[in-house]
Amino acid sequence: MNRAEWHDAIRFLKKGTARRYLNAARVLSSYFLSKWTHRPIQWGMPIALSIEPTTACNLRCPECPSGLRAFTRATGKINPAFFKTVIDELHKELWYLIFYFQGEPYLHPQLLEMVAYAHQKGIYTATSTNAHFLDAMHARQTVESGLDRLIISIDGTTQDVYQQYRRGGHLDKVLAGAREIVKWKQQLHSPTPYVFFQFLVVKPNQHQIPEIKKLAREIGVDGVRFKTAQIYDYQNGHPLIPDLEHYSRYKKMPDGTYRIKNKLSNQCWKLWHSPVVTWDGWVVPCCFDKDAQHKMGSLKENSFREIWHNETYTHFRQQLLKGRKHIDICQNCSEGTRVWG
Repeated sequence: MNRAEWHDAIRFLKKGTARRYLNAARVLSSYFLSKWTHRPIQWGMPIALSIEPTTACNLRCPECPSGLRAFTRATGKINPAFFKTVIDELHKELWYLIFYFQGEPYLHPQLLEMVAYAHQKGIYTATSTNAHFLDAMHARQTVESGLDRLIISIDGTTQDVYQQYRRGGHLDKVLAGAREIVKWKQQLHSPTPYVFFQFLVVKPNQHQIPEIKKLAREIGVDGVRFKTAQIYDYQNGHPLIPDLEHYSRYKKMPDGTYRIKNKLSNQCWKLWHSPVVTWDGWVVPCCFDKDAQHKMGSLKENSFREIWHNETYTHFRQQLLKGRKHIDICQNCSEGTRVWG
């Protein structure tokens, strides 16, 4: 862990209030008790939350529902007034908020206003972006918003490699955006946001792993993290599956087929601490339910507390504790196969 990572970790811990620490203890203890008893017990409220600013995206990445324009659910962008009602209900327990689910967050015109609102509530805030909209104005506003963490997706160090996955993207814009963020952090003497490149390792870019580390140092971002790629039809192989097994969610079998590495144990921390809220107010169990097929309830009709403890959520947790391998969104889960730089 480098100095920037240590400082980021300390900032995160300092976001904890007595109430947030107590809530985290309740969630953690109820999770372990649920594992031991095989009964869904939930004593706390979410520690973390992903909220979806918009489903829109400027790119057409081949394994992404937003990029493929393949949603079966409604698409749109979140109403900032609705966002504030969610935060007003949850902020006393909520510790970590990521402004991302599907889509490109910076396509929402009020994104940074919402970040600033959550920041004022003392919540650790983060977002993930393809960085095509980080011009000088947005970079400065990002730093001034109080955003704690900025994840910049960059899946290649040359345009020809980058565009094989980030279709329709321009690497020069990504690099320019990263430089703008670094510049404004320096000019405003701000320690935040903690900025790192996220490199989705696929076969076309696996040879550039050393190069992305060098590029990150040259630009001045705080680090690089590597992510395994989700492939929908992986069983018989796929051109995007890397040869480097360490960076793949899938293992090649002797017969030439592939299986996911994750053993899918009947447990999942996310179901106890980190739900997702879609742009139109649906609560879904985790970030792998990309098309919001497992709706736990609508925040347009019920409070978050009511949904978090309702019969639908309890049944879903029970289903997971008994047979996770039968839940569709778990089939391609990367929990247990994560790779960090």
